[in-house]
Amino acid sequence: MSSDMTPVSPILPGAWLGMVGGGQLGRMFCFAAQAMGYRVAVLDPDASSPAGRVADRHLRAAYTDEAALTELARLCAAVSTEFENVPAASLDFLGRSTFVSPAGRCVAIAQDRIAEKRFIESCGVPVAPHVVIESQDALAALSDAELEAVLPGILKTARLGYDGKGQVRVTSAEAVRDAHSALSGVPCVLEKLLPLKFEVSALVARGAGGATAVYPLAQNIHRHGVLALTMVPAPDAPAALVERAQQAARRIAEALGYVGVLCVEFFVLEDGSLVANEMAPRPHNSGHYTVDACAASQFEQQVRAMTGMPLGDPRQHSPAVMLNILGDVWFAGSGPTGTAGAGAAATAPVTPPWHEVAAMPTARLHLYGKEEARPGRKMGHINFTAATLDEARTAARDCARLMHIQLG
Repeated sequence: MSSDMTPVSPILPGAWLGMVGGGQLGRMFCFAAQAMGYRVAVLDPDASSPAGRVADRHLRAAYTDEAALTELARLCAAVSTEFENVPAASLDFLGRSTFVSPAGRCVAIAQDRIAEKRFIESCGVPVAPHVVIESQDALAALSDAELEAVLPGILKTARLGYDGKGQVRVTSAEAVRDAHSALSGVPCVLEKLLPLKFEVSALVARGAGGATAVYPLAQNIHRHGVLALTMVPAPDAPAALVERAQQAARRIAEALGYVGVLCVEFFVLEDGSLVANEMAPRPHNSGHYTVDACAASQFEQQVRAMTGMPLGDPRQHSPAVMLNILGDVWFAGSGPTGTAGAGAAATAPVTPPWHEVAAMPTARLHLYGKEEARPGRKMGHINFTAATLDEARTAARDCARLMHIQLG
């Protein structure tokens, strides 16, 4: 069966589903799939991976291990992924003998910022002004004027960059060349810094038959390149902007022939225009609120899409705020500003005040089962659901202060 083909008939509960990647997104997928009666096999090399520890079977092997991939394809009626940097070739290998969603070609586009920007533009969705730098020779061929046309900007590696990694802010042509050398001369995109008002993300599920389900638009706050807080529905987004973002995400999913859950992140500029930043071919951190605030969560949608079952209802029944929990909170107070500082890793971790969090009536705690807390490591999140978004926002900010989380 080709990875572009759909299952002949819906894959019913009791069947095995595969997950390539053992992180927290895979763990939450396991919970959703098992609740619906499926069994899950996870492929991940880490014996203590969050998803592997809760799966019905854990194949402890590299993502490129052909014997393990063959066994996963033999066992599972369908396979998905929770990590866009899993080799697309591995998904293609699986797709020769089982259904894979999303297909390897979709993941391959999202893995490469150059291919991603070209594809999004081809869908008629605006992206930031940028210059592609394929190599050091290509950079040498660019004039200062060509570089300065997109400065000040951010130099981003084309591959393997996420959560602010592989990115350098630059303000001059000379700085671009220095930064490119520091990034080992790998293919990069130089992207112009834009007058940003706020950031949003559109989450869409698409089934094999082309049906789509779009979630309410989420508004995000980042800190040091990592998502810190998500508010839904987006408090600062007018209805027309919400509609534009949702339609753009749906258009991208349809152009990809996508099956699964896709997140498209957007910048909203000061003039109200919408610019696509990047896409994630999987459930997304900004969609974690759906577990507690929507009729069907993003992880349930992932299961439904890959099994050919009807998509669930994305309706949001409660205003919600999601607060990310990084490993820094285990070291709160060790740095100069109340969050983990340079010496945090050498400081003995302290258990966060979970009892006080549990006492908050609007809070729902989700921890990922990771054995070691480290500064910057995603350890969990807390969803706050309430009668109004203001109530949920107040609770989230009170909790952030309690846990020494700075939101800017």
